[in-house]
Amino acid sequence: MRRHGPAVLLLLTGGAILRISLFGELYLRYVQAGLRPYLVVSGAALVALGTVSVALGLRAGREEDEADAQDADAQDGGHEGHSGRHGHGHGVAWLLALPALALLLFPPPPLGSYSAEREAAARASQGVGTFPALPSGDPVTLTLGEFASRAVYDSERSLTGRTVRLTGFVTHDADGWYVTRLQIACCAADAATAKARVRGADAPPDDTWITVTGTWHPEGSPGSEAAWPPVVDADADGVERIAEPANPYEKR
Repeated sequence: MRRHGPAVLLLLTGGAILRISLFGELYLRYVQAGLRPYLVVSGAALVALGTVSVALGLRAGREEDEADAQDADAQDGGHEGHSGRHGHGHGVAWLLALPALALLLFPPPPLGSYSAEREAAARASQGVGTFPALPSGDPVTLTLGEFASRAVYDSERSLTGRTVRLTGFVTHDADGWYVTRLQIACCAADAATAKARVRGADAPPDDTWITVTGTWHPEGSPGSEAAWPPVVDADADGVERIAEPANPYEKR
């Protein structure tokens, strides 16, 4: 079976990719929704390649066994020293299979509060300016990225007096607690943080998914350090615990 190590690695990797992309939505923990077709195609290709490799390996094994049997008949001891020559390096292939097997059986969770806090100090470099008018009616549902951009950079303060609804997970630091969302442009590796500090409500535990309904609490002048992070005053009963969404990230 050692000769099939690389083929099994291909099968495990392809199977793991298909599991998260074709048979569910776990792929959204790692990449944007638009990349799903590419994952499906690559997973199927790896499974097909692994299947062909196994078939060729079995055929080669049968031919080798027949050749060994003929050598043994022709010369006593001729097989000695031949049987062990295939083992070198196959242990490495099996070790490489462990990450694929882990992804297949135990997909890791999406990035959470730890990743958000590591990147919290870095935010997009934007200039102060005007933003399009918000939709009519309250509350208006905004992504954390939209809310943060308007709160920090909108010279016309379009959030003033408006009730907003924000969805994300909970993070904490020494200054308080936040509703937070990670934004990705392509995949989880390029995640950036958008967040808003919540006032007027008790903090749920870290990584709890919530929807916050409240009003923007302006601080500092547009574009200043004091304006970041933006603050939202939660309404009474304005913090609702929710299930983690299928796509835990916002598009950047």
